[in-house]
Amino acid sequence: MAEKAKQAEVEATDAPKAEAPVVSEAQANPEKFLKEFNWHNYQEGIDEVDGKQLKEFEKLVAENFVDTLNDEVVEGTVVHITDRDAIIDINAKSEGVISLNEFRYNPNLAVGDKVEVLIDVREDATGQLVLSHRKARVIKAWDRVNAAHDSGEIVNGFVKCRTKGGMIVDVFGIEAFLPGSQIDVKPIRDYDQYVNKTMEFKVVKINHEFKNVVVSHKALIEADIEIQKKEIIGQLEKGQVLEGVVKNITSYGVFIDLGGVDGLVHITDLSWSRINHPNEIVELDQKLNVVILDFDENKSRIQLGLKQLSKHPWEALAEEVKVGDKVKGKVVVIADYGAFIEVADGVEGLIHVSEMSWSTHLRSAQDFVSVGDEVEAVILTLDREDRKMSLGIKQLTPDPWTDITGKYPLASKHTGVVRNFTNFGVFVELEEGIDGLIYISDLSWTKKIKHPSEFCAVGDKLDVIVLELDVEGRKLSLGHKQTTENPWDKYETEFALETVHNASIAEIVDKGATVEFNDDIVAFIPSRHLEKEDGSKLKKGEAAEFKIIEFNKEFKRVVASHTAVFKAEEVANVKAAVKKAANAAAEAKPTLGDANDALQALKDKMDGKA
Repeated sequence: MAEKAKQAEVEATDAPKAEAPVVSEAQANPEKFLKEFNWHNYQEGIDEVDGKQLKEFEKLVAENFVDTLNDEVVEGTVVHITDRDAIIDINAKSEGVISLNEFRYNPNLAVGDKVEVLIDVREDATGQLVLSHRKARVIKAWDRVNAAHDSGEIVNGFVKCRTKGGMIVDVFGIEAFLPGSQIDVKPIRDYDQYVNKTMEFKVVKINHEFKNVVVSHKALIEADIEIQKKEIIGQLEKGQVLEGVVKNITSYGVFIDLGGVDGLVHITDLSWSRINHPNEIVELDQKLNVVILDFDENKSRIQLGLKQLSKHPWEALAEEVKVGDKVKGKVVVIADYGAFIEVADGVEGLIHVSEMSWSTHLRSAQDFVSVGDEVEAVILTLDREDRKMSLGIKQLTPDPWTDITGKYPLASKHTGVVRNFTNFGVFVELEEGIDGLIYISDLSWTKKIKHPSEFCAVGDKLDVIVLELDVEGRKLSLGHKQTTENPWDKYETEFALETVHNASIAEIVDKGATVEFNDDIVAFIPSRHLEKEDGSKLKKGEAAEFKIIEFNKEFKRVVASHTAVFKAEEVANVKAAVKKAANAAAEAKPTLGDANDALQALKDKMDGKA
């Protein structure tokens, strides 16, 4: 640098004389200029800042500007609002920008408002500081929600919409879940009524892992109810009448809210009359008076009654009602043994199945009446103390057995309907209340019947003859086969002993075979009587002549023989030959020895020796 200065000085001496140039301080006193020359400014392009001033400047920055490097929520001021963004001053080196979409919950945002923000991007592509109000709200809201959960603080929330199983609630900007069971102490039937409403809640559960929050409105109500509950429970007494509201209806009873305490009215304590479901008597949210019937030691289970507030129907039953009176009522219950008839509200009588018909053949009560039928009956017994009444329907009509001997005399013929079977016979109904029994042996003259179902079916009509009549025992003995002539009387002559008939072997059975002479006569052929003249035996389907060797009308037994047919012819031939020989001998007058020889020859032939 010194050489450059000397060269400049020589050039100035050698230059031609001209106007006197303006001489700078550096030219006038170069040594002083070089000594005082600001090399830092020359190299860095800026003036060197005094260390003291620099420290003072750093102190001012630390006191007045936020640190944009930390993810901390800071408070900013809205300084300007455009169509799309809000310009926020957070006292940093530059203002930040936030989209107005993050302020949709606050449509009244204005310049000068204080808002919480989080530094999202320190410097975007354009060098702009980007802030986030939504993220700041979430961070702050999460802190507030945790604090509310720990302290039990009551918070306000906005019910945004319904969801499966409950509602979504905005609490401090966080979407919390409100289960349906936590909305109220009573069951909720219309969830939509809570949408778009601001309510008070209590934070009951937080899942830090999944950032889930569960709130409850019911918890606030229960806190108030618990105080009322203690007061009510302390005053409970049996027989006390309280006002309550129908909270829930089930098939077995009704739950009543007594003002924080629930009690149950069982279905049997709702009405003196029989009911199928409690909703026939009460409806939800209905206010009514109930009486306390009982409760446990802790008074946590309270049994209530509704019907006990009114007079028992039996006490209101008119005194003039007596045995023998006719009453009308509705069938309310049917059992196998009878039907219960409600003759007045809460007053029931039983019609036993035996009192439904004069018939001695008992049937089910369903065969006579159905639930809901309006029937008329006669009071048979009446016990006001035990509150019992028995009724009868058959008493409304005359007893058919009163003139039974006139309508159904012995040997009279009638037509009846098969009602049911037993192992020993068939019950036939001649008319309502008149049943008779046909023993199995009186069903057919010819068929061997093991069970009545082989002969007829329930509902069939049969012609019958009255065989026996027991008026006192109400019993009729009937016969069906007696309506026709006994064919065995005719068969006794047609199939008499020694008569011969043509037939075919029907079946080969144990110890013989059977042949069918007609629809009624099935004869048995013993094995030894199946032998033919040539010594072989008859086979199934083979036709032949058979001689009746046994006929029993009582036991319907017929026995026949084929062998006896040709042996009988042989005996007849022998007898004829004997007679002819005797006649010839008489004419020829043979000697006694000749006659004996001839007779011996015939005898041997008959015995099969010839």
